[in-house]
Amino acid sequence: MSSTVKVLIVDDEPPIRRLLRVGLGTEGYAISEAGNARDAIEHVKLDRPDLILLDLGLPDMPGHDLLRRWREEHVDLPILILSSRTDEAGIVKALELGADDYVTKPFGMKELVARIRVALRHKLQEQGEKPVFQTGELSVDLVKRIVTLAGKEIKLSPKEYDILRLLVQHAGKVLTHQYLLNQVWGASTDVQYLRVYVRQLRQKLERMPDQPQYITTETGVGYRLREIE
Repeated sequence: MSSTVKVLIVDDEPPIRRLLRVGLGTEGYAISEAGNARDAIEHVKLDRPDLILLDLGLPDMPGHDLLRRWREEHVDLPILILSSRTDEAGIVKALELGADDYVTKPFGMKELVARIRVALRHKLQEQGEKPVFQTGELSVDLVKRIVTLAGKEIKLSPKEYDILRLLVQHAGKVLTHQYLLNQVWGASTDVQYLRVYVRQLRQKLERMPDQPQYITTETGVGYRLREIE
């Protein structure tokens, strides 16, 4: 990873910032830090990082409010949330406010680096859909609407395909239950509808539906389509 990629760490806990500074520094990232929202706002204005790691529990402004402010000001940098494992509602709210992804504390450095790379890759991609998406043995032709698994065509219902298409368009990123419901059904709908269709998708696409390798569950948050080499 090029050292020109600048990551801003926004967290009020010095040990966490130190851990991230050392871990990400060894991966070649250039690190800047802010212990509160005021300093973070100044860093973004003056230093223009490539990506922000944002803790939601800041001393001078709730992390959600800072995230909302940045998105309202059209700060389009990838923003990853650092959150407590038990704060599912906070994670969902952050994603709905425009966060790109999240990691929960305590986190592994490999997982964090993988999420950072996905967020940066999405930022660099040209607008629009790739005609054919491939992950592992799963292939989705977004133009012809053809889905194949290990070369065999898989027939999907319109709703199943719509869910899969959204996951493909945001491959590697978590999509919240509410986002998927709004996009597929066009209105607030019982999340059980979504669970039923995801279960059906897994029955068709996964070798072991109870241990999915493609469509993974983010407990209490939503679903993610894994990118497999």
